[in-house]
Amino acid sequence: MTQGAQDFPGSGAPAARARTLHVPQQPTAADVDRHEGVRGEHTHGERPAERRPVVQRASVRGQILDALRTALVAGELTPGEVYSAPALGERFGVSATPVREAMQQLALEGAVEVVPNRGFRVVVRDARELAELAEVRALIEVPVVLRLARVVPVERWAQLRPLAEATVRAAATGCRATYAESDRAFHRAVLALSGNAQLVRIADDLHRRAQWPLAGGRLGRLGHADLLADASEHTTLLDALVAGDLDVVRALVEEHFTGA
Repeated sequence: MTQGAQDFPGSGAPAARARTLHVPQQPTAADVDRHEGVRGEHTHGERPAERRPVVQRASVRGQILDALRTALVAGELTPGEVYSAPALGERFGVSATPVREAMQQLALEGAVEVVPNRGFRVVVRDARELAELAEVRALIEVPVVLRLARVVPVERWAQLRPLAEATVRAAATGCRATYAESDRAFHRAVLALSGNAQLVRIADDLHRRAQWPLAGGRLGRLGHADLLADASEHTTLLDALVAGDLDVVRALVEEHFTGA
């Protein structure tokens, strides 16, 4: 590990910490190199149809990216700390390459920043940034939801009931990362009714950023009780949308982002 970089996700028993991320067994660096076919060659007797380098590489990188995002939301990646790709790779049981690629994606999303010759530092965020994100999300999502409330048929809103109820179940677990995924899924489904894929993509990116921990590793306002309260707003909002009560819808969506 490069000096100054941190193991992941913290000190203690590495094996136990790694299991908490629920990352499937990954191929070794030798396995990846063998299947990538960098030189475009294969050994005699090997069936080319069995070699799927693009799928294999994308699968590893995608799983690592998902695991890192989960660790970030759960507070297992500490704001301000530097993590090296080789050290993270050891925890996941993969080479440093897919970890580095996943971290570079997180850098594009603004979650981490590159520290030359050391690794990646988790970005330090404060309450003001969280408030700014909530304001921007409200500017985008509130008018869209109010417009959709006037034109979307009742049966379409009713179809979102399972997603709203899923956020309640996720909140009941008390796991911030689990809730974060279900929370974004519900919001994506609501905005998808607009038919605007770019809107959904931008709003989801802002929503993901709003879920990252604050400076000092603090996870924002959402404790267990707050997760349950936030989730209940989804079901209450859906009830108002099904009922076509625009005044209640407006009050609920504005309050939802004020407390975000």
